[in-house]
Amino acid sequence: MGRVQAFTYVDSMDIPFLDQAKQYFNKTIATSQETSVLGVDIGSSSIKVVQTRNNKGVPTLDTYGEIALGTYGGTEVGQATNLPPEKLAEALKVLITEASVTSKLCGVSVPFASSLVKLIEVPALPDDKLRTVVPIEARKYIPVPINEVQLDYFIIPETEQKLFMGANSAEEAEATQLTKRMALVVAMHAETLRKHARAFELAGLNPGFFEIEAFSNIRSTVSRSLAPVAIIDLGAATSKLYLVELGIILASHVVPTGSQDITKSLAASSHVSLAKAEELKRQAGILSGVKNDDAARVSHAATLTMEKIFAESRRALLGFQKKYNKVITKVILTGGGATLKGVPEFARQQLELEIEMANPFALLQAPAFMEETLRQVGPEFSTAVGLAVRQLNEHSS
Repeated sequence: MGRVQAFTYVDSMDIPFLDQAKQYFNKTIATSQETSVLGVDIGSSSIKVVQTRNNKGVPTLDTYGEIALGTYGGTEVGQATNLPPEKLAEALKVLITEASVTSKLCGVSVPFASSLVKLIEVPALPDDKLRTVVPIEARKYIPVPINEVQLDYFIIPETEQKLFMGANSAEEAEATQLTKRMALVVAMHAETLRKHARAFELAGLNPGFFEIEAFSNIRSTVSRSLAPVAIIDLGAATSKLYLVELGIILASHVVPTGSQDITKSLAASSHVSLAKAEELKRQAGILSGVKNDDAARVSHAATLTMEKIFAESRRALLGFQKKYNKVITKVILTGGGATLKGVPEFARQQLELEIEMANPFALLQAPAFMEETLRQVGPEFSTAVGLAVRQLNEHSS
């Protein structure tokens, strides 16, 4: 059985998946329903769930939990694995029980690796003609046969596009004429959707939508602001970098290194099992000046891995800034790797930018005594919270 983290309290396949972007410019607020809903983030090394409900107009946390997938795939906790639907369903059932989940209605994440997100330019045509032109243009950017993906797109509103292009105010944007329109194109691999749908059917859950993890991450961590920000999602197998402005992904980059590489490096250098190495990693993190031998080895392994991640992230950020003529001053850290001790300070040294830890649970009402715990684990649950918030809004609208 996989490791389960569960915390509960009680307080007195064919659905458009770019609704997130569309709703960003036409926000809805949950108002009347009391039914609980669930956000389910299927990561490479674990599944995270967050259940929330509307409590008199306030999104309220019911429960949350996590289960490691390594043992279901014949490896250790913290290691990435690729499970068949039957094994995913098995893990989901255990997590649902242990976390006291009661809702069957859920929003589900799709891995960034199984998707494509791209901003493209199309002729400035009337909306009815764009509905024909955009899908045709989008196919040029999809590296697999079109019948292997589900495609969606969103035309960026004119005012926001003009702000992207350098207009300093809404008034200046109004006076600018567009010769091209920008469209956010999203494609999900159909086989991944089928696999997830089968797993949820076996687990007895009802997905209301599937959404690329990046969008859920943005929803729970980035406020609507004119200033561009970067999100670095420190996952187990890979690290993802997103450049975000006005809630839209301008650019993305994947670093093929993640927190599991720390565990593997430590296990090899210290001649311990992966399970022991994972335990040591969680205890020590990146801490300078440590005297304990185990902690020193952990710090060394973590430093080498994180240096690689942040060095490549810095190169990507510089490329983004040059290409889009944007100034990025803040980076938000999400993902399980962000919760390791010392990572925020190390990121600040490496990137020389303001570093903010994602705090997605701040969107939900929860007991005051849980505030510090939720803040600490928050980066790991950014996607699940974002999914739950969208599902709650859709269910209540």
